[in-house]
Amino acid sequence: MTDLTLSPSAASNDAVARFHEAYAAARRRKRLMDALFALAFIVCFCIAAVIGDLDPVKIWNGLPRLHEFIVKILPVLRWESFGADLAEWFLPVKLWLKLLVETILIAFLATVFGIIGAFVLSFPASRNLMPNRVILFTCRRLLEIARTVPELVYALIFVFCFGIGPMAGVLAIAVHTMGALGKLYSEVNENIDMKAPEGLRAAGANWVQMIRYAVVPQVLPNHVSYTLLRFEINVRSSSIIGFVGAGGLGQEIRTAISFQYYTDISALFLIILVTVASIDLICERVRHRFIGREGLA
Repeated sequence: MTDLTLSPSAASNDAVARFHEAYAAARRRKRLMDALFALAFIVCFCIAAVIGDLDPVKIWNGLPRLHEFIVKILPVLRWESFGADLAEWFLPVKLWLKLLVETILIAFLATVFGIIGAFVLSFPASRNLMPNRVILFTCRRLLEIARTVPELVYALIFVFCFGIGPMAGVLAIAVHTMGALGKLYSEVNENIDMKAPEGLRAAGANWVQMIRYAVVPQVLPNHVSYTLLRFEINVRSSSIIGFVGAGGLGQEIRTAISFQYYTDISALFLIILVTVASIDLICERVRHRFIGREGLA
């Protein structure tokens, strides 16, 4: 009578063969999914290029005009009259600096108000921290609405409600900042180590105490980093919303573009560039100091 029982070595070889077969099948599925993803990406890119009118010929033909525009907005600076030419280039500099200060203060105040709203709503909008599904859904939708509408649209609404002036700009940027930062804050909250919050809840702490003593210390450095980044963005935004009468340098930029004061456009862009770069350097230092990395450049 034939013994049908497999030897240990034969069983081991059979298991290895099944493992290789399963591995090969998994690799084939992965390659297929990668190919489908690449195909879907190419199709979406082509459709977007057609809808976006991405024409290489048009781009090539338009490049010389870009050079023309740059040449047109740059002033004529001669070495023998450099001081006079520079003074003429920045002739309304006193008005611009006043509006620049207004722009920075609009961004600062809007960031403060946006931080408060984002910080408060980010915790009940975090899936791992809010067990109540209704509150979670409501807070997440509020943040989505706040960040979905562009600042310019909010500025138009608030200008209509409260009239032309910086207050409309502050409110517009604050609402959008609340939505954008609230999203980032909640994502940081959802990546924390839950051992400390669970320990506090087991010890009898309520929800607010858990957030205060177990969650905030973990997320605060990342919150500060995102906040400083958002302040830089808000400085740029506050220089644009003046297009609709919401204060800041935007009104001057709009006037310069409308009346084709080309050298004024370049001077205003240069002022904004220097301001944003300076704020970026200051925020970087503050961020490194706050998270204990003073030695990094």
